[in-house]
Amino acid sequence: MASSNPKFAGPGPDQIYLDHLRQQNFSLPKCLSCGEFHFFPRVVCPHCGSYDLEWQALSGKAEVYSTTTIRRKPERGGNYNVSLITLEEGPRLMSRVEGIDPELVSIGAKVSASINNEGDEPFVVFTPMQESK
Repeated sequence: MASSNPKFAGPGPDQIYLDHLRQQNFSLPKCLSCGEFHFFPRVVCPHCGSYDLEWQALSGKAEVYSTTTIRRKPERGGNYNVSLITLEEGPRLMSRVEGIDPELVSIGAKVSASINNEGDEPFVVFTPMQESK
C-alpha cells in the first residue's frame, strides 16, 4: 500500500542512488539526527530510526576490510576479486578493487572509489591509492 506521507513521494532510495551514480556522483544518505551515513540506502536511518535523511557526496576514500579472489579460466575473463570495503564515512559495501592483480589486494589497503559505467547500470569500484612519500 502506498504511503500518503509526502516524505515518501517520488523515487525510492535505490533509484536515487542510481541517479546519483549516473551523474558521476557517489552519494549516500546521511542521517541529520545522528550524523551517520548508511548503505544500503533506505528511507529510515538504521542507526537511530530517524526519517531525517539527506543525500551527501562521499570522499571516495576507503579501506579494504576483507577480500577474496574468484578464480576463472582466462577465456572466461580471468580471476577477479570481491572485496568488502569500509568507506571513510563509515559504511561498508561489497565491490571490487581494479587496477591490481586480484591476488595482491590486501586487507587494510587504502583504496579510492570510482564509478564504472561499462554495464547496464553504473556501479562503484575501487582502485589502490598512491602512497605518499
